[in-house]
Amino acid sequence: MKNKLEDAKLTVGKVAKRCGVKVSALHFYEEKGLIKSWRNQGNQRRYKTDVLRRVSVIKAAQKMGISLQEIKKALATLPNNRTPDTRDWEKLASSWRDDLTARITYLENLRDYLGGCIGCGCLSLNHCPLYNKDDELAEKGTGPVILERKVKTAL
Repeated sequence: MKNKLEDAKLTVGKVAKRCGVKVSALHFYEEKGLIKSWRNQGNQRRYKTDVLRRVSVIKAAQKMGISLQEIKKALATLPNNRTPDTRDWEKLASSWRDDLTARITYLENLRDYLGGCIGCGCLSLNHCPLYNKDDELAEKGTGPVILERKVKTAL
């Protein structure tokens, strides 16, 4: 019967190149408990081939705006902390879908309303509903009051 080290043949450089990440990212993922390596007799890191999928899942989730903490929590739900298969990935992606949809909607609305008055109180635009000497929206909150209201209402 093979031990785990015999299955772990990929060097950190090969994994980094194949996954399109820096070696330091792999070290960071390992430090955070997202991936696992084994040490060979020369004390060099070696990875099993399934780490390629695991790193790819991590990268895809990060691109969706999922935090490493959330990714780690989701991966921890897999039996024996194994690498996600197709069915697992569908479940993980589904659990993130509503949050991702809300973020997309927020960003679309932010894009659509960003060109006009955002309610910051600067009174610099000629066609700003805030263009008044009393800056009435200051009582409604800080920052871009109109923008936040429009974007949240649109959600």
